Amino acid sequence: MEPSVWCSADQRPACAPALEATIGESFRSFFEAIDEFFTNLAAVEWPALGIALAAFTIYLTLRARASLNILRAAYPDQSPRFRDIWGAYFAGYGFNAVIPARGGDVVRLFLTKSSVPESSYPAVASSFFVEMVFDASIGVFVLAFAFTQGAFPKPPDFADLDAFDLSFFASHPEFTLFGVTALGVLFLTAFGVLSLRVKRFWERVRQGLTILRDRRRYFRQVWLVQLVGWGFRFTAFWFLLEAFGVGGSVENVLLVLGVNAVSALVPFTPQGAGVQQALLAKVFAGSASGATVAAYSVGQQVAIGAFTFGVGFLAMLFIFRVRSFKEIVRRGKEDRAAERESQPASTS
Repeated sequence: MEPSVWCSADQRPACAPALEATIGESFRSFFEAIDEFFTNLAAVEWPALGIALAAFTIYLTLRARASLNILRAAYPDQSPRFRDIWGAYFAGYGFNAVIPARGGDVVRLFLTKSSVPESSYPAVASSFFVEMVFDASIGVFVLAFAFTQGAFPKPPDFADLDAFDLSFFASHPEFTLFGVTALGVLFLTAFGVLSLRVKRFWERVRQGLTILRDRRRYFRQVWLVQLVGWGFRFTAFWFLLEAFGVGGSVENVLLVLGVNAVSALVPFTPQGAGVQQALLAKVFAGSASGATVAAYSVGQQVAIGAFTFGVGFLAMLFIFRVRSFKEIVRRGKEDRAAERESQPASTS
């Protein structure tokens, strides 16, 4: 019996084992991929891997530059240092590689806010949204290409993948629709309440979006910078495919980027672990052996995750003098409390 979130009381004894089996299969596939990765470690082309990581570093550096330009537009009287914004970006990305549900964004938010004198959390958080405009525009192209190639599974087929989180939502469209609707209602409710009680909050949110009101400046200082960065990201995945024996090509890289886009929608595991393995196994089923694809699917995540986490941790340690995620959370709470005390919310 297919597990269902709508199981009735008399169905639950049968649903529970099926649900556990689905989760177990997802984890089993992931750990089998890890085993294939270490088994084929000697076959990795290390020069190609080194080029891939260098290109990925440039990609994140250009993303950090675009972030700096967004913040400078929001705070023209401030002069944040690129080194600080770069360190915050790497720390956030690196922690996202090891913390589920995008916990690294909390790290980046605190460190970025600390890097811009007199900034606010709402403005800094909304400045992150500006970066997503480019991601959405390029993501539409990548996903359109991926879904028209035949190898990429259609959304209804996600239910058959060995990835619990993705297959669960695909198998239960009613529950997924209910969850999305509920989140939308909660957001609109919060928007209405905050717009009435905390007018200053929304002013700060708009401040973070300042650069979007100057389309030429946004296009020149953000969109084009991110486009060049995307080119280096494309290069990084090309050489990652070469390093692990799958083979670099325009089609293969775009398919990998499509997989990344889908896995980013289900951020319950670091870097979408599990979802990426299942999708990549499906996408490259006819062009490479299962062992090679399994080794690549885990290898790219291990390489990027370990590298960015290492660089991010060093940046956090030497640039910001912070030694742990817990310390960031504690200091963030203290900073937020101090901000509320010094600037009472407007009730008008």
